Amino acid sequence: MEREPRAPEVAAEPEDEGDGLPVVSTRAAIQTTVVIVVLIAGIYFFLPKLAGFGDAIGMLGEANPAYVAVAVGFCVLSFITYIALFRAVVGGEAFPITWPEAYEINMAGFAATLLFSAGGAGGVVLTYWALRQGGMGRRDVGTRMVAFIVLHYLFYPLAVLVFGVLLRTGVLSGGTAVSLTIVPAAIAGVVMIFGLALALVPSDFERRIRYVAERRPGIAFLPKLATVPATVAEGVRAALKLVAGPSRAGLAVVGAIGFWAANIGILWAAFKAFGIEIPFGVVVMGFFLGMVANLIPFVPAGVGAVDAGMIGVFVLFGFPEAEVFAAILIYRLVAFWLPIPTGVVAFFQLRNRVKRWKQEGLPIDRPPRPVMIKTGL
Repeated sequence: MEREPRAPEVAAEPEDEGDGLPVVSTRAAIQTTVVIVVLIAGIYFFLPKLAGFGDAIGMLGEANPAYVAVAVGFCVLSFITYIALFRAVVGGEAFPITWPEAYEINMAGFAATLLFSAGGAGGVVLTYWALRQGGMGRRDVGTRMVAFIVLHYLFYPLAVLVFGVLLRTGVLSGGTAVSLTIVPAAIAGVVMIFGLALALVPSDFERRIRYVAERRPGIAFLPKLATVPATVAEGVRAALKLVAGPSRAGLAVVGAIGFWAANIGILWAAFKAFGIEIPFGVVVMGFFLGMVANLIPFVPAGVGAVDAGMIGVFVLFGFPEAEVFAAILIYRLVAFWLPIPTGVVAFFQLRNRVKRWKQEGLPIDRPPRPVMIKTGL
């Protein structure tokens, strides 16, 4: 996609636009905090005692420090790969952001997920805001964000499909229950087909809708609505081009795969910290099935829901409840709670970064750098 021409600044534009991060009301912050506290108390204090697991926090003292350190290492790697994916797909020639800038946007987005549920919608909102403040046009932001999200999540259903079949057929050991293998694999296949179908929306879809609307006054609103499927389709096609030609965007593909691999590594290390031996295929399948709970609405960042979902999945695979609970506790502490302070710091760093952009020049106006992605983005 060609860079959109910058519109001249006008006096009518709010002076404080871009001076700070999107405002969150005090009421929303309090409600979110209360929900999180209740969920933490329930999942880490009351549930273990009701289930006969004893003191959940006390279980941490039994973990092998070496494997906990390995889990922390995987956590750092997960953020490095995520930021690499973001910089490769969303940055590139037209928007040459630096590694520190990409770090601040993504870590701040991670902190923003505490305000919204449904797979990190808060992070998406904040990222959109940051890119707009950096000078990127609305349409370009939409296309690049869709490409980023599609490429990021493409390997999720693909892994469920592949590992579900491998476990069911016995190629990988650990479990053959249809409900934990073939059923999720089939659902993942449908999701992938639906996602790929979005790429079939014609590239001139908006022009066609505009042509129809010009001849029927009663549907004059359709051209605006048409921008949504057109942008999504454009983003999906861009993501698929990256997958089809990884040599042109190796950083993006490695980042996408590396993020999920690193998170699975955290979970593996968490089980090893308690001496729990779980087959590789089960670790992968259990991770992805448990993470589905992150899509439950009105639960900030999946707090409690993901914990319970992962515990339930591994218990269904036949592993002892107490051991599974301890391992998932370590996983969530390392993968989710540990990075939050860093994300909060980045949240405020991004505020200062945006102010400097306004004073020193926007990323969109920088000289182009060598492109990592040649997909028309």
